[in-house]
Amino acid sequence: MAVVCDAGCPMQPSLLSRLRGRREITFAVLAVAASSFALLQSLIVPVLATIQVEFETSQTTVTWVLTAYLLSASICTPLLGRLGDVVGKVRMLVIALVVLSLGSLAAALAPSIGWLIAARALQGVGGGVLPLSFGIIRDEFRERMTMALSVIASLTAVGFGVGIVVAGPIVDSLGYRGLFWLPMAVTLVAAEAALLFVPESPVRTPARLPVLPAVLLTGWLVTLLLGLSEGNHWGWTSATVLGLFAVAAVLAAAWVAVEVRVPVPLIDMHMMRRRGVWTSNVVAGCVGFGMFASFGFLPQLLQTPREAGYGFDASISESGHLLLPSAVASFLVGFTTSTLIRAVGARLVITVGLVVTGAAFVSVGLFHDHTWQLYAATTVQGIGSGLVFSSLAGVVVASVPPEQTGVASGMNANIRTIGGSIGSAVMAGILTAHVGASGFPAERGYEIGFVVLGAVMALASLAALRIPRTFEQPTSGHLADAADGELGLVPAAGAVPPRG
Repeated sequence: MAVVCDAGCPMQPSLLSRLRGRREITFAVLAVAASSFALLQSLIVPVLATIQVEFETSQTTVTWVLTAYLLSASICTPLLGRLGDVVGKVRMLVIALVVLSLGSLAAALAPSIGWLIAARALQGVGGGVLPLSFGIIRDEFRERMTMALSVIASLTAVGFGVGIVVAGPIVDSLGYRGLFWLPMAVTLVAAEAALLFVPESPVRTPARLPVLPAVLLTGWLVTLLLGLSEGNHWGWTSATVLGLFAVAAVLAAAWVAVEVRVPVPLIDMHMMRRRGVWTSNVVAGCVGFGMFASFGFLPQLLQTPREAGYGFDASISESGHLLLPSAVASFLVGFTTSTLIRAVGARLVITVGLVVTGAAFVSVGLFHDHTWQLYAATTVQGIGSGLVFSSLAGVVVASVPPEQTGVASGMNANIRTIGGSIGSAVMAGILTAHVGASGFPAERGYEIGFVVLGAVMALASLAALRIPRTFEQPTSGHLADAADGELGLVPAAGAVPPRG
């Protein structure tokens, strides 16, 4: 019914009110938010050597520019997912984007390496955009939820690859500080757009903030990553490193014990026992392990001078181009997974994706004499990781009740980040353990490292075989009700019936 003004003329709805809540605008805002976070994960990777020279610091110290971001994201991803379920997903999405922008501003102005590391930790708060985006999609998209989840999940993988590709041109034009100025502007625009155009979710879960679980989670992650990052410097069998690992184990055990007992856990361990949840989380951790390690060290492989016996002496931009086929392939595959899941099931799609990704990693380790070999391997890897990333989100959401969507998807993204930080540390350890006479990592280190990544993907595929059989993921709770038995959902119209 039209609203009548004082003069008797009908008042038309404002442009803002007409646009607010439209799915395509909501999806665009969420896509920009997720992409911004993913880009900031990787933009810094190809220029770590430049930053090391700029601040006259050591390689161990400069690595914390990446590690601090991953560590902060590991903590904030589940925490903000929980807060979103409590106080509102859109509200927390706007806050996460604003903090991400402030972190980018601080990084762009950093006068010292310590300041830059702290700024990167502040940027890591942006990890909350992933579970919050998944929760908003769940509330708003209904019958198109699966496709939207698949595309957003694919963007997280694509954004990581694109970040490495575009880092070189940005640095050439604006210097390394441009890697922070540009994301700051984009995330501020995304925050304002979310505030104006994305409707707040009506789904809320009253709860208190789980402070103690968050502190314990922070403690064991910090000690674990510190031990992994400093192992080569301090000695893997030194009392300091072994002590850090022991403390990490104790704190992790205490964290699990507290999570099981507190009335308001950060991560619901009872939910984690559900088959669809734990299998998806194992896969996410392994894929994060491989993706961060491979994307982080492939540019270094290409940038190695030819006199080392195996490198290509590539520039930052040239080495970034290697990952472009992977990013494109991963993104395009995301548009097909919904159809593939209806045809053959999520379990088979994810398992095949893991096997393909693992084969690509092994190929890089064994065959890297020519750039075409690496281009072929990264393209295949993009196809495989695209199948996995765009399928996992739907499995997780389908495995839990609506009120646990943010927590479940947040934990899945969190485990992927934790896996990535561990994978990068392990790969660095392998490479620095094999150093040639030129001072660069020996070729043998890359061979062993990428074969190890392939082996981790093989282990992940074993977990993927335990994912419940589902051929459709329209709403949550289906897999949650399946106990440990096989589950075949009623196929959508036109879908191929379950086989076997």
